[in-house]
Amino acid sequence: MKKSTLILIGFPLIALMVIFGYYIKINQKPDEIKNKAQHPLEFKDNTIQCPQCHMYLVGQKDTAQFITAEGKTHFFDDIGCFILWQKEQNISLEGGKLWVFSRDTKRYIDGFKAWYSLIDETPMQYGFGAYENVKEGFVPFEAMRLRMLRGENMSDPRVRKALLDGR
Repeated sequence: MKKSTLILIGFPLIALMVIFGYYIKINQKPDEIKNKAQHPLEFKDNTIQCPQCHMYLVGQKDTAQFITAEGKTHFFDDIGCFILWQKEQNISLEGGKLWVFSRDTKRYIDGFKAWYSLIDETPMQYGFGAYENVKEGFVPFEAMRLRMLRGENMSDPRVRKALLDGR
């Protein structure tokens, strides 16, 4: 095979492979990325759906990301959705990393170490806003989780009234 024929066929083929690889990379959704480092991932608004309520994530406020030990990232629009999903799917928290977007420091923080308000307006109206710094009335992760699993959250009108009256 002549060198010129090889260049005429080989160069366009390589160029197509590079362009295709770049296209795949820029169009890959964050939930398709192998996240072995278990860091919170960036996402574009209205491109990622919460696996629990199926709402699209818009902005970072109140979002949560759970990364499994295998590196699979799951995105949630509300920490309450994560709690329900984890229970229904029977997903182990062991070896996983939970990130929540903090309302006070405006960055992702460790969800297991965060403090949770009981009365914030959140996407699914559960009321559990995440904070890095504790304030009076805030609860740790496990207390928030138990409240969510028992249905003791702002989505229940009776609980909502009791929480708001007890401020």
